[in-house]
Amino acid sequence: MAERRRRHPHFQSILVGYDGSPQADKAVEIAYSLAQDTDSTVLILSVARPPEPPTSVELEAMLDDAREHFEEKFKVFRERAAALDLDVKTDVIVGHPVEQIVHRAETDKVDLIILGRRGMSRFGRMIVGSTSEKVLRYAHCPVMVVR
Repeated sequence: MAERRRRHPHFQSILVGYDGSPQADKAVEIAYSLAQDTDSTVLILSVARPPEPPTSVELEAMLDDAREHFEEKFKVFRERAAALDLDVKTDVIVGHPVEQIVHRAETDKVDLIILGRRGMSRFGRMIVGSTSEKVLRYAHCPVMVVR
């Protein structure tokens, strides 16, 4: 039977802010590498910005579109995680990226947030400009920003 890695006391749970950009892909790879070394769980989270002002019908349609948009890539991530024997979950939510990433990290008691430096997705332009800087400012845990 394969020997199980010891869980690192500081990084038991990692959240990756994912927007489909090359930088976000790199953030996932770094999270997987860290998770292998520390036996951490990984949550890959995508945040789609709602229309202003949002209606419930628009929010539901946007969430469906965002889930469909990210699902193909998430499927690849889950398959790769299974091959590496990693505990990986994926989720898509609608909201303000900074607020949602920070809130989810607190709610899930995440130990590390990993973000791409710039985002290019049409679903929310998740990590652009000062988004990563604001997550750095408000997060309760360490934040790694990947170029």
